[in-house]
Amino acid sequence: MKYRHTIIVPYQDVDASRRLRLYSMENYLLNIAGKVADEMGIGIPVLLPMNYTWIITHLNMEMLYLPKHSEEMIVETWIERNAHMLSVRDFRIYQPQADGTERLIGCAKTVWAVLDLTSREIVNIFDHDIFKDSVDGEALNMARAPRLRPIQLDDIEDEGGVAGEVLHEIQYSDVDYNCHCNSCKYLEWMVNAVQAFDNQKPFRLDINYVKELYQGDVMYTRFLKTENAVRYQQVDENGATCCSAMITQIENVSC
Repeated sequence: MKYRHTIIVPYQDVDASRRLRLYSMENYLLNIAGKVADEMGIGIPVLLPMNYTWIITHLNMEMLYLPKHSEEMIVETWIERNAHMLSVRDFRIYQPQADGTERLIGCAKTVWAVLDLTSREIVNIFDHDIFKDSVDGEALNMARAPRLRPIQLDDIEDEGGVAGEVLHEIQYSDVDYNCHCNSCKYLEWMVNAVQAFDNQKPFRLDINYVKELYQGDVMYTRFLKTENAVRYQQVDENGATCCSAMITQIENVSC
């Protein structure tokens, strides 16, 4: 079953170009996923009494156009599949046109898992009937995600481009109801670390969430910017990868 939600972009979610911020777009998708899960009876209100919660592990998104302040977009979403302890939720993003049609301006594929809040381990509860009945089954025809390689700052001369590293300490306002750093904050720090892309041209975002961070933790955002892409790797103070991502300029959306 597919669900559709309409969003009118508010001024507080746009940047100086008056276009939607990238991490605000991610936040919209996550909020809609949560609302739909609630409507389906598989949301946080159901999971929390079991000491479980939803977490996102991967996001792949292609955008032909980022809406401007006060513009409208329609987000369509459905569950592609639940398998191997992971749930895949897809999205298509449309913009209404003056003639009554809808223009496809983007798409996204997200991968979710259920986290045990005590052990902080992923658990499999997808054998419950409520999850079996929630799958739509359509697979989004999206190009395969690239392999996100670590960034070795010592070897940057061999890779070319512009590279750097920015330190962050996880603060009170970075932590969400899951008691860890909110996933949109990782992306916010990435795009703040370097001017990542031309938001008036089509682009693709691929991001993998690897490790939780908590209030007081220290994280370093490494970046490598080349002509048509920016790679990111976020590591903790011990050098362990917390998150990796890439933003690439593209010609058109593949979905």
